[in-house]
Amino acid sequence: MPELPDVEIYIAALRTRVEGERLGRVRVKSPFLLRSVEPPLTAVMGRKVTGLRRLGKRIVFGFEDDLFLVLHLMIAGRLHWKPAGTRIQGKVGLAAFDFPRGTLTLTEASTRKRAALHVVRGEAALAAHDPGGIEVLDADLAAFRAALVRERHTLKRTLTDPRIFSGIGNAYSDEILHRARLSPVRMTNQLDDAEIARLWETTRKTLRDWTERLRREAGDDFPEGVTAFRPDMAVHGRYRQPCPDCGTPVQRIQYAENETNYCPRCQTDGVVLADRSLSRLLKDDWPRRIDELEELRTPR
Repeated sequence: MPELPDVEIYIAALRTRVEGERLGRVRVKSPFLLRSVEPPLTAVMGRKVTGLRRLGKRIVFGFEDDLFLVLHLMIAGRLHWKPAGTRIQGKVGLAAFDFPRGTLTLTEASTRKRAALHVVRGEAALAAHDPGGIEVLDADLAAFRAALVRERHTLKRTLTDPRIFSGIGNAYSDEILHRARLSPVRMTNQLDDAEIARLWETTRKTLRDWTERLRREAGDDFPEGVTAFRPDMAVHGRYRQPCPDCGTPVQRIQYAENETNYCPRCQTDGVVLADRSLSRLLKDDWPRRIDELEELRTPR
């Protein structure tokens, strides 16, 4: 799912292409995309884009007459900038937004169509789409601490909860926790003041570093390489690959559709965290430490 750095790069690219321009047609191919009825989608057609902003992981297009398009890409939604009038792409195409200088297309490479588009009028209606999490890049340490310890959960769950922190998802939470040298299953109420301060600083630095890195990669082009899996990430999506800091194979916890990646030496003092399905299967044979696990995997 595109997270804060990815969405910020999309918005920066869109500002140079559509801000101040009038939206022509909106061609919607998927009946599952548009999730609102009033105001109708036709209300924004022909109106000028007055601004763009991020709302959590959502992209918001502001229009004249206090109208807004709220686009949530969810997991597999992606944006593409094409020549004006480009047709909607095959099976993955959901919609096309026609502007004078080009066409913005929306695709979703998944059979489960989750991307969502809403049309709303007024700031109050727009605020209803805000899950309420704080913006870490704008928050001081006190605000961060208050949000972090408000509920007792694991650090992984807390960082990715949009009601607590805005714009952080599965990928960047893994990178944040690795850089902070904290276990993803550590409970929020177990951190001391120094650890909370380190997590605050690391969260801000990780998000800023990745935003700048993606901005440099895109340059003046429209960002086409938005993905949750990047080869230069430290742990996310790098199961069994060496940790860039200590060389230990990265481990994972799998639950439903989510996967948490971590380095056992850098983050859990060598302890291998129990994967629910695998540890339940192996029971007492589940290796407790990374040395034991690697020994099992070493050919005899």
